[in-house]
Amino acid sequence: MTIRLPRVLAAVLAGSALAVSGAIMQAVTNNPLASPGLLGINAGAAFAVVLVMTLFGAGVGDIYMWFAFAGAGAAALLVYAMGSFGPAGHSTIGLVIAGAVVATFLTALTSAVLIFDQNTLDAVRLWTAGSVSGRTMAQNAGVAPYIVAGLAVGLLLGRHLVTLSLGAEAARSLGQNPAVWRAISIGVVILLAGSAVSLAGPIGFVGLVVPHIARLTIGVDYRWIVPFSAVGGALLVVVADLAGRMIFGSQDFPVGVTTALIGAPFFLWLARSRAGSAT
Repeated sequence: MTIRLPRVLAAVLAGSALAVSGAIMQAVTNNPLASPGLLGINAGAAFAVVLVMTLFGAGVGDIYMWFAFAGAGAAALLVYAMGSFGPAGHSTIGLVIAGAVVATFLTALTSAVLIFDQNTLDAVRLWTAGSVSGRTMAQNAGVAPYIVAGLAVGLLLGRHLVTLSLGAEAARSLGQNPAVWRAISIGVVILLAGSAVSLAGPIGFVGLVVPHIARLTIGVDYRWIVPFSAVGGALLVVVADLAGRMIFGSQDFPVGVTTALIGAPFFLWLARSRAGSAT
């Protein structure tokens, strides 16, 4: 009740939130490579939390959720603005490149802040790598309402996400206002990703791997992809946390490292398969 259950619940909450936010982003951008991690949202939330902790000197907790939301939102707007430059405007490759640049820059800033603040580094060393170790029931309870609300809205968005995934012109021809539903969807992504990062740190690749597996398994209907991603993301993070502790023999081993070991080869395969199909 004090160690194992809070850890599992944190993994379930963070995994489901990151996977669903990844599925929504992939629908909104019509880009299977999109995810909160690859588009800099996780890095933005993490940087905001670390910066506030450095300035005000407190630990990670649910009070930092609002700063995580602000950082995630700022990163999303920056990536969207950078990706809109150029003749293609909001193209798949433009958003991915902009996201990689923003994520790398914010990660470097986070590392720089931690280098000059040993106290904050000691407090969030595991958290910045993505970890559910040491989470408490109080922290889970503080984050759970926001994640549950985001998941509920994500489920209700299923039909609109299907339309958005067809492209802006097709969405307008079907009577949808793409700008409105895209803004609502991005708001849900910020809510879910910000909550997950404030609880467990920037766990990578969950939002990329799980939605893609969902599409390969059950098709392209987001009315099914979103709930499948919620369950699959929770399962992936729980299993990855367990595998990391068993393989590396440490109760404090960051789950973000394990998901990276799983997700990096998957991302390379996905990028290679898309490049092959494009040629």
